[in-house]
Amino acid sequence: MQRLIPVLNNDHVPLHLISVINTLLTAAKEISHRLHQGSLAGTLGSTLDENIQGETQKKLDVVSNQLIKNMLLETNLVHAVASEEEDDVVMGNPDAKYLVAYDPLDGSSNIDINGSVGTIFSILEKPDHCAEGKELFLQTGDEQIAAGYILYGPSSLLVMTTGQGVRVFTLDHTVGEFLLTVDKLNIPADTQEFAVNMSNQRHWTKPMQQYIQDLLSGELGPRKKNFNMRWNAAMVSDVHRVLSRGGIFTYPADCKHPEKPCKLRLLYEANPMSFLVEQAGGRASTGYERIMSLQPTEIHQRVSVIMGSRNEVDTCLDYFKSIPCDRPDAPTA
Repeated sequence: MQRLIPVLNNDHVPLHLISVINTLLTAAKEISHRLHQGSLAGTLGSTLDENIQGETQKKLDVVSNQLIKNMLLETNLVHAVASEEEDDVVMGNPDAKYLVAYDPLDGSSNIDINGSVGTIFSILEKPDHCAEGKELFLQTGDEQIAAGYILYGPSSLLVMTTGQGVRVFTLDHTVGEFLLTVDKLNIPADTQEFAVNMSNQRHWTKPMQQYIQDLLSGELGPRKKNFNMRWNAAMVSDVHRVLSRGGIFTYPADCKHPEKPCKLRLLYEANPMSFLVEQAGGRASTGYERIMSLQPTEIHQRVSVIMGSRNEVDTCLDYFKSIPCDRPDAPTA
């Protein structure tokens, strides 16, 4: 089995970019170790603090964020980092050209029940003639040069793209390296599986309500086939399932909190996952726009997400074209 660096070398990925990716993986190995230690590592449970998103931080959220931030900035190859857990960007080497946006521990509510969690990352280049600070990261998803996630499950997996398809690497604990296990990941165009948080159904817009209702109606409904629902409460594991065997994942806008209708962050979650999904032959949309075409206005901007098997996403989008709604899913900070 091939190791990560030779694979990226064969793809002519720049050496400094390989070093940045390798640094992320070094942090991931430490996070994986602490997760597998569980209570023995003393990092389970919550802190008394909230992050910028207004969410109570888990202890391992804080540890993971600090590990990734420190390791990236110590390389001197990173100009700035932006984390879901940080109020503002953190500047690094002024002469470096890489920017890294990341969610240090997606699905952290699963930590204390020994469920799957993951680290999501997106790598950009510093734009020319741009003011320092948050503005550096206000780039569309199309400008990503690499993206991926590390899924900490029964095995620790790296799923990554540099714009040349999607590969899967598995952490071999005996050698301490991520080894190539899937050379090209493709999402089936059709599916009979969906992932959504059904507890919010009553708050969704009419197009999404009708779409999900038609899925639930199964072979007796307009879709004429049965669907299964899967939901892990961690985007990284739900999207991994979609990438592995097809499906549609959605976290739609809702009217529960009109001032904050969307849940997922564009820079740290929606854009990197959309890059992976599109590279694997799938599709990713807000319901109205292609996610990676959106121009960010804030680093913590939220968007609605519909992604996965191409034909099923297209079917879902037909509901948004034909059923009027008041669009509470307009991107908002």
